[in-house]
Amino acid sequence: MGNTHPGATSPLGMVSACAYSGAYPTGYGRYTKNTEGVPEEMFGQLQASGFTHFQQSGTGAIRKYYNYVRVTPMVEPLDVLGQAWPLHEEIAEAGYYAATLDTGVRCEITVGAKVAVHRYTFPEHRSARVVIDLSCGGLDIELGRTVPLRAQVESMGHGRAQGTVVMEGVPLSVYLEVDSPGWRQMLWYDRRLIDGGSRLDFQSIRHTTLRPFGMLFMGPVRAGETVEVRLGFSLRGCDQARRNLERECWPGQPAFDTVRTATRARWADHIDRVQVDGGTPARRRVMATALYHSLIKPCFADDESPFWPTSGPYAFDICTMWDIYKTQLPLLAAIAPDRFVDLLESLIRVCEEEGNFPNGYRMARGADRFFRQASALAHTVLADAHALGRAGIDWSWALVHMVDDLRRLYGEDFFEHGLVHPISHTLDLAYAHYCTAQVARALNDRHLADDLEHRSRQWANAFDPATGLLRDSDFYEGGKWNYSFRLLHDMAARIALAGGDAAFVGKLDRFFGYGAAPVTQPGLCPSAAEMAAGFALNRFEGLNNEPDMEAPWAYHYAGRPDRTAQVVHSALTWQFGTGPGGLPGNDDSGALSSWYVWASLGLFPVTGQSLFLVNTPAFARAAIRVADGEFVVETSGHRETPVGVDGIDADPPPQYVQSATLNGTPLHATHLSAADLHRGGHLHLRLGPQPSSWGCDIRPPSHPARSAIP
Repeated sequence: MGNTHPGATSPLGMVSACAYSGAYPTGYGRYTKNTEGVPEEMFGQLQASGFTHFQQSGTGAIRKYYNYVRVTPMVEPLDVLGQAWPLHEEIAEAGYYAATLDTGVRCEITVGAKVAVHRYTFPEHRSARVVIDLSCGGLDIELGRTVPLRAQVESMGHGRAQGTVVMEGVPLSVYLEVDSPGWRQMLWYDRRLIDGGSRLDFQSIRHTTLRPFGMLFMGPVRAGETVEVRLGFSLRGCDQARRNLERECWPGQPAFDTVRTATRARWADHIDRVQVDGGTPARRRVMATALYHSLIKPCFADDESPFWPTSGPYAFDICTMWDIYKTQLPLLAAIAPDRFVDLLESLIRVCEEEGNFPNGYRMARGADRFFRQASALAHTVLADAHALGRAGIDWSWALVHMVDDLRRLYGEDFFEHGLVHPISHTLDLAYAHYCTAQVARALNDRHLADDLEHRSRQWANAFDPATGLLRDSDFYEGGKWNYSFRLLHDMAARIALAGGDAAFVGKLDRFFGYGAAPVTQPGLCPSAAEMAAGFALNRFEGLNNEPDMEAPWAYHYAGRPDRTAQVVHSALTWQFGTGPGGLPGNDDSGALSSWYVWASLGLFPVTGQSLFLVNTPAFARAAIRVADGEFVVETSGHRETPVGVDGIDADPPPQYVQSATLNGTPLHATHLSAADLHRGGHLHLRLGPQPSSWGCDIRPPSHPARSAIP
């Protein structure tokens, strides 16, 4: 369900590499395209036709699936290129992937920031081959294929070659070295060798005219002999791809072990930034895996923008901004603050060059920026960064873009009418106005701040006072119950609109199924009627979609942190595991895994308000390495999850916070400021088996508009 892959990655690096079957959605695995129910299988077993680069992580149907530059080790003729062989003996580690093909070739892959290194160990054969297919792209599903528009391939001899393919309007260049002394080196087209040719040029390729093309290295091998393939990538031409390769791999020298060791060290440094004590082996493994998944995307390709010539940070694969702004970006802000600022710089540059902040930004040119899903999301993380005093950003210039972006697309209707459909965009835009107002006020533009705050009140237009829920509308992947429990900037007014604390809690209880029968999950290829009946229940979907990520924490604002503790505890216990299917929904570029990290720490970030909500943690002690030191969450009275006789974690009852101190001072509220966490400190939580009065009277802050503009 997570839609992740086991391929080699580097922390927030540009390149990934994995076995390629063409399956949905990462190119790895056995399943066809599916968004509802249990997925159908495309293949009866794991298989691969080679190894590709640039995979999505955790996304769903986003139409651009990468999987470029397929490398295939073969002991068969070129005619069978594209055939898939079963995979055996798979190994997946941070920065490393290995498997054995049915042909007996042992395949190992590692990656650096901008390079990939393959190592193939062949059985004895008089004519082994390594084939590079530059025409490959996308998936073997309907409308999932990517066709290059233009391409150029050059064979330079001595195991060296280079090429550029324009995919989705972006020039992807690769410079490669194949360490295979004595082997022949040739170009090929349409599975036919071009003997003596040194260059291929394609000025205009169409779906109807595409024939596969690339380069081939061929020669005899002894049993156990290895061949190393080193690839450097760039979005700014082959010369820069070569420099990128030389930066991470010594020219002409074996580099696999060096690159693998360096990437493993980078992963160790990143994973060590969150340490937990206690917990069962299974829970610690899920925690480490969640942190790993949280740090795969976005892809940073510094100085690589193909769209503007200046140097500086360039980030792509910001594929699900409507998910990651809630959980993953606050995690990056805490444990990878330099990269977090680089991401904001990149988003601002996109806005400068293309006219708007993107809700998604991929290695692709065009207007496909996910406008239907949400509006004005970058404003939340920019407001948080400003509140934290992040250096390196021209905030006056950033404010200009924040304000301009509010008037684009759905923002025009919001500006004129105070209401936008899909109705969830009304909440997005009202919140973005609030976030932008905080930056404007801090920069002493009081008139602008007053106007923005006045417009931020219009979140109330989205709600029906008769029901206390959102008005009827179209919704993206959800319904009005899913979206009705967003954490707004004025939750006190939101709860009053629903009829007060008791009425609001009653609606939340219904949403989470308190006192209701269990929901029957859809099976294989569910009918439209079955799905409609399930959605009509108006129930929590189990964290398998972004609207539900923050809903458990809405109880905090109604004085019921005990309910938050129950729901979050249940989710951590039952919805995440160590095996396939160990995530309850799409990981969405690390957003769902980041939710698990925060929830396990007993914290939840409220983006745009520079705030963290506090809850019962899953571990006895945890420490987060932040820019200014270390933030420790420590408990007393914590009870470990018992391990059952079969090795599976048992189901312990939830625990509740009885009292808390922050840096030795009593903390009576269920929240703390983001500054408290980012400067480092010590949060101590005393836990007990029964709900207490802690946090029931002091609610997290609400922010009604201060402006007097009519």
